[in-house]
Amino acid sequence: MITSLEEHLSALYRLRQFGVKLGLDAINRLVRGLGNPHERFRSIHVAGTNGKGSIAAILSSVLVREGYKVGLYTSPHLVRFNERIRINGCPVSDDAVLAAAEAVQLVYAQGELPTFFECATAMAMYHFAVENVDWAILETGMGGRLDATNVIRPEVSIISNISLDHQQYLGNTLAKIAAEKGGIIKDAVPVVTAVKSKSAFEVIQKIASEKNAPIYRLGSDLRVRRDRKGCFSYFGIHWKWKKLKVGLCGEHQIDNAAAALGALEVLMRKGVGISEKSIYQGLAEVKWPGRLEIVSERPLVMLDGAHNRAGVKSLKQYLKNNLNGRRLTLVVGIMADKSWHAMLRSLIPIAHRLIITSPQSERAVEPETLAAFIRPFLKEFDVIPRVDQAVAAAIKHAGRKGAVCVAGSLYAAGEAKAYLENTPEGVSPGEIFN
Repeated sequence: MITSLEEHLSALYRLRQFGVKLGLDAINRLVRGLGNPHERFRSIHVAGTNGKGSIAAILSSVLVREGYKVGLYTSPHLVRFNERIRINGCPVSDDAVLAAAEAVQLVYAQGELPTFFECATAMAMYHFAVENVDWAILETGMGGRLDATNVIRPEVSIISNISLDHQQYLGNTLAKIAAEKGGIIKDAVPVVTAVKSKSAFEVIQKIASEKNAPIYRLGSDLRVRRDRKGCFSYFGIHWKWKKLKVGLCGEHQIDNAAAALGALEVLMRKGVGISEKSIYQGLAEVKWPGRLEIVSERPLVMLDGAHNRAGVKSLKQYLKNNLNGRRLTLVVGIMADKSWHAMLRSLIPIAHRLIITSPQSERAVEPETLAAFIRPFLKEFDVIPRVDQAVAAAIKHAGRKGAVCVAGSLYAAGEAKAYLENTPEGVSPGEIFN
């Protein structure tokens, strides 16, 4: 009998050997065995390729400022499993993870083993029900139509921008991927989307029409106007707000904020109390670790989980616009199932120094493979397989006046974050080496 948290988490991680199994049979069996916890709270469902985690974090931040008790379920975690399940922005306790794991294990022990993500999703729903949350915001893991989170019936669905990713599971065109993401749309449930591609939007629009679901699109129904000070004005379905500021780095976060605001408008039209003050504060104070997260100023150290071409494009634009002459040391570790060739070609030109590394995952591209690809483009670069050692070397090279960015995957960002969190309190990362 499994009794400790460590044993439960080890058992959960072993379920990863079953890989990805798209389908709702297993999650339906789990939630039935748990007493259908997903029916005991109001929910918001967020899908998409890039930005869905940021949108979910923004929604949580605003609703918490309004005084609601809010559950947030996202993936993957950066350092600890607990980060996947949050209440009012804070990762749940070890005791809460243990209680949820025990409840789910009692159910799945009676039938076919589920996947890691199915168990984690059931654990989140169980905990949100136990905590009697007012709202639960759930981010899909992959796709939407057959994603484990798709057992909920939300008050509003959100589909962020769509780009090519997970093609082996979702299809090799934007239209096919959109069909999977659009699978979260429910009968008569409003949907907000930030999809830019015409072909992808047409697919989502068709699904919404078939399900009689009102649809609101960023760029037409929802519009933003940026100013030179990093603020923006929002012109929505029924409301408009000026001089908004989002507390996440990157120009692309304004679009994510607008999608979140569109969803909040839908809720407000349904009678959900959300004040203008909560909107301004929630946007300004939102935090989302590992997404252009600045963890040190001297040297400037950033962690970014950009793991596909669209994410790398946003990262590259931010770095070009915000380094202010600092020389950039770039630490890159990428998963093998990503478009790593294109990602590297995009990132190489902006780095003063490049360090290739490898997260501790069987899915990671071997550093030697990345090095062989890079050599025709770049004569000098470093290969340091361990992420912690790569980050240490990057910080030492950058000095106080330089900049370091860890990118390529959330796994690399997470390992870097775990390493940097062990820096003695009151000491900047750079001071360890200078």
